[in-house]
Amino acid sequence: QLQLVESGGGLVQPGGSLRLSCAASGFTLDYYVIGWFRQAPGKEREGLSCISKNDGNKHYADSVKGRFTISRDNAKNTAYLQMNSLKPEDTAVYYCAVRSRLFRSCTLSTTDFVSWGQGTQVTVSS
Repeated sequence: QLQLVESGGGLVQPGGSLRLSCAASGFTLDYYVIGWFRQAPGKEREGLSCISKNDGNKHYADSVKGRFTISRDNAKNTAYLQMNSLKPEDTAVYYCAVRSRLFRSCTLSTTDFVSWGQGTQVTVSS
């Protein structure tokens, strides 16, 4: 059974950093496009970053470009989202997801992803 589990969320002060992890089980993450998303209370789920499965091409939303970095460690079957210079408006539940194995291109559209983790809370506050 395909499963994704996020971890690494928590409370951090503005300007701080966190690294989120997305551990995959039941499948090989190397064969999938991975995306990171977030959803704040009362807002729609937002695509933040994605990484393609073959060439490692990465894409970022303007809201996080230059602050967040996506990566994958195929040996550990885990993806990461390094978040620096965090702001209060980054407060949200963060999710990782994968596209169908049929696709190889990067996208930030939530409807393009078929399997999701349960999310991890990130709170940026002083």
